[in-house]
Amino acid sequence: MLRRILLVVPTLLLGGAAVAVLAPGGLGDPRPRVVTEGPSAEAYRDVVGQAGEMPGWLHNLGEYGGAAGLLVLAGLLARLGWLGWRRSRTPDTLGVLLVGLGTMLAYLVSEALKLVVDQERPCRAFDVVVWVSCPPAGDWSFPSNHSTLAGGLAAGLVLLAPRLWYLAVPVAGAVAALRVVAGVHYPHDVLAGLLLGAAASTALLVALRPGTRR
Repeated sequence: MLRRILLVVPTLLLGGAAVAVLAPGGLGDPRPRVVTEGPSAEAYRDVVGQAGEMPGWLHNLGEYGGAAGLLVLAGLLARLGWLGWRRSRTPDTLGVLLVGLGTMLAYLVSEALKLVVDQERPCRAFDVVVWVSCPPAGDWSFPSNHSTLAGGLAAGLVLLAPRLWYLAVPVAGAVAALRVVAGVHYPHDVLAGLLLGAAASTALLVALRPGTRR
């Protein structure tokens, strides 16, 4: 038990510290945070500027690509759960449930952070051509919910079935990248989401599932 605690605590601390470093501020300030300077903003301008020149038929990737990636990750996790149930492998089934729970907890934390940080969407901060409709005012940007879900599912899949890393990791990365390319998130939004989701899933698996690989 002590060994598990010694693994869980640093995981949560590192995940929380990374998200805190990436956050643009906002705690205690009722005004929206508008990010127009810094490496993340510059990268956003470059990426979205180039994406705006791409053919219109590619824009559907911004609308549906992220959701499709999440469905792929969720499908892989569901398959692991089904195989665990079919073969009466309780640790496998428990692991799938813990990944799902950890991912949803990370999502709730992500929603709470949005209300604290109040970061304006980059498509409202810059005059750029984006692939999708810019979310309405008050639909804050930091961190990315899509990336949080992708990070939680992918990290859980890698821990439960390491052989799936070659699929889970690129799909999660694609989900996050598409949110930037589509114009609705900064790079630091999606990176924070990936780390938040991964930390939550990893912590729950290490703490509660017997036999989880370090």
